[in-house]
Amino acid sequence: MQKIRAVESMASLPSPMSISIWWNGGSILGLILGLQIVTGLFLSMHYTADLTNTFNSVIHIVRDTPSGWVFRGLHANGASFFFVFMYLHIGRGLYYQSYITQPRTWMVGTTILLVSMAVAFLGYVLPWGQMSFWGATVITNLLSAVPYLGSSIVEWVWGGFAVGQSTLNRFFSLHFILPFLIAGLSALHLLFLHEKGSTNPLGETSHVSKISFHPYFSWKDAVGFIVMFSFLVLVSFFYPSLLGDPENFMMANPMVTPTHIQPEWYFLFAYAILRSIPSKLGGVLALVASVVVLYVLPVASLKCAVPSTFTPPYQVVFWVFIVIFILLTWLGACPIEEPYLTLAGPATVLYFLMLGVLTAMPIMWKKVLS
Repeated sequence: MQKIRAVESMASLPSPMSISIWWNGGSILGLILGLQIVTGLFLSMHYTADLTNTFNSVIHIVRDTPSGWVFRGLHANGASFFFVFMYLHIGRGLYYQSYITQPRTWMVGTTILLVSMAVAFLGYVLPWGQMSFWGATVITNLLSAVPYLGSSIVEWVWGGFAVGQSTLNRFFSLHFILPFLIAGLSALHLLFLHEKGSTNPLGETSHVSKISFHPYFSWKDAVGFIVMFSFLVLVSFFYPSLLGDPENFMMANPMVTPTHIQPEWYFLFAYAILRSIPSKLGGVLALVASVVVLYVLPVASLKCAVPSTFTPPYQVVFWVFIVIFILLTWLGACPIEEPYLTLAGPATVLYFLMLGVLTAMPIMWKKVLS
């Protein structure tokens, strides 16, 4: 009875009339998260976390296990789709300044982003291909930049003196369990969201212009599900390796280093920021700050309750920031040579500068109005 009442209350949730297709991102992310957990569960039944058999177990899943190629394709490409919609979701929140009216929701959402990045990195290591192994080696080595304790932390993460069996075991365990933490954080995200209700393009807070969530927006979400799933199936069935790295088709070999080591595409912007700074510690701090800076937005705008979305300067700065983000993603995939290294420095500065300007604009707009 209580479950029925909970469903009814969600279906009758007052929602702003003006919300557009950009508000479909949250529900689509929930669907993809559920799909990742289910496909991951079935893949784990045939996966072997053993250095001698890990790579072959992935091949066995794809070639020999009934429908294994379907689950592997949906899981591998589902991660990319998850980050596509997560970045769109964050971009929508930045554009409409959701962090001003929903600070706690924004904070939890940023935490979900950080945990999702960790889960994606752990999962990328599991196939034990060349790029998986060397990506794990490079990224975990960044922890050695921590003063005094760096080397000890790296050995503790590895479970030895190099990336090996212990590393694979713990990465597999964490990759399996952390998605359930993301699911819990998503529930908390929704709880905070429903306290004040969803934001909207017009920035209205009145309940006068709100309508019931069902059927007006539930059907819109259903259409979003169908479109997203159609594209996911298209990529997974016909172009399953489109978003992967060719190096990962070779078994991990500690004696042969790939010519160009790079992470998955959704980490490339942070990787470019890391490479743009000559100092190892400075690069690691900038890498962490590139994501953690999102926590600062609601804190900096704590006393500002008036979004400045409709001001042309804000829109210009926002789209400049998007261009810089795309540029950094491209630079992260480029070789470590000129002119890419020279371009990465100014792009990194502009990345943080644009975020700072976006943070300051609502406060400046409030002063203009007052």
